[in-house]
Amino acid sequence: MSKDPTILAIDQGTTSARAILFSRNGQPLDAAQYELPQHFPDDGWVEHDAEDIWSLTLKACRDVIARAEAAPVGIGITNQRETVIVWDRVTGEPIHRAIVWQDRRTADVCRRLREAGHEELIAAKTGLVIDPYFSATKIAWLLDHVPGARERAEKGELAAGTVESFLLWRLTGGQVHASDATNASRTSLFDIHRQQWDEELCDIFRVPMSLLPTVTDCAHDFGATDPALFGTALPIGGMAGDQQAALIGQGAFRPGLVKSTYGTGCFAVLNTGSTPVRSGHKLLSTVGFRLGGEVTYALEGSIFVAGAAIQWLRDGMKFISHAAESEALAKKAMGKGEVTFVPAFTGLGAPHWDAEARGAIFGLTRDTGPADIVAAALEAVAFQTAELLEAMAADAPGLSSLRVDGGMVANDLFCQQLADLTGLEVDRPVVTETTALGAAILAGLTAGWFSSLEEAEGFRTRDRVFSPAMDTGERQRRRRRWDAAIARVLTVPPSA
Repeated sequence: MSKDPTILAIDQGTTSARAILFSRNGQPLDAAQYELPQHFPDDGWVEHDAEDIWSLTLKACRDVIARAEAAPVGIGITNQRETVIVWDRVTGEPIHRAIVWQDRRTADVCRRLREAGHEELIAAKTGLVIDPYFSATKIAWLLDHVPGARERAEKGELAAGTVESFLLWRLTGGQVHASDATNASRTSLFDIHRQQWDEELCDIFRVPMSLLPTVTDCAHDFGATDPALFGTALPIGGMAGDQQAALIGQGAFRPGLVKSTYGTGCFAVLNTGSTPVRSGHKLLSTVGFRLGGEVTYALEGSIFVAGAAIQWLRDGMKFISHAAESEALAKKAMGKGEVTFVPAFTGLGAPHWDAEARGAIFGLTRDTGPADIVAAALEAVAFQTAELLEAMAADAPGLSSLRVDGGMVANDLFCQQLADLTGLEVDRPVVTETTALGAAILAGLTAGWFSSLEEAEGFRTRDRVFSPAMDTGERQRRRRRWDAAIARVLTVPPSA
């Protein structure tokens, strides 16, 4: 391996912890990855052990650093967003497992907040809907259900944060409690216009402001790692939530560019520039990135289950032994049947926002087999993407192509389905680890590798463009089948 300067990107996701070493021109040089155990203690509940998050992240970083010929010049962090950890400020010990972004345990709390008339104020300040997806109700749940936690929080004994904040605390030996503007914007506690925690929101959600981290730009001097961790102190220079990091890694720096990432879930993000766009179609207004105090906003649509459906077919149903097998198996069912799979395992995200919806499979016959259901799972992600992009086009017209990344886009069949069912060109890059690349770019800015994001735009190299090949009539026929299936699982009327 070259002794040229490198950046270490930490990508702590929902199903794994990864560390990827990048060169100065944005090429991945080495990587380590460990699967993160999932915990499902009740219906719709999803948890991670925060100590697993830390230990696996640390192990992945040590693996890569040990193989490198020279220590990286900086670290960038990207993370599963909205997932919440509360820990002791002295010991750093979590008071409970992390509550994951997919978790729906606070659905009743969210319903009561809507009934109390808070929806418009929260949307106006945060750009978000009231939903268990976001961090605020998760923090309040922990304070209310862990014995003594609320009292300890009021006394200033506890700290709270999303995953990047917890990792930063641990990496710096408890010296830094900070978050960046993208992650803060996903909590329901952060005013995206004033760019600060909001006392009124904290009161509504019953979250003491003393729990919360300092909020900074995405490219920032976050301090240095404890020398005991890696043998030397390494500067931490970048942080962004995974979907915003992917927006950067995809080079979507100009208004009108949209990317969609296919990991555990699917997240489509559209750069809307310096002015936040208030969606009329249940999309989210959020922070795309913040640099030098200047905010670039985005519209986002969230699908809770994408790759997680393939993981369920692998681990739960045993239809496949590896996710990569899904393409070959699905091809066997092409054009064969009318099976429709709605993977609403933890509710439906945008544009439906139905926390109580649950998954279903329709159109089963005696000759339905694993291939049909695998094909329907891939098709379901494409259908959900089409719903998101239609909503985006209604809020911000002019979409012509979709930049894609994440593990699922290695599947050519899936990418073609995306093009066919959305009617858009699907643009896949050579380096699909764009989430980690975005974190590396941010750390590179702080390290002085380049003076602006635009200098890093050339890091993105196109691999292939998938053009729509399905005629309009067939697309519409399939879409009617999907819409009928969605209508049957919704518990919230579509007009609500």
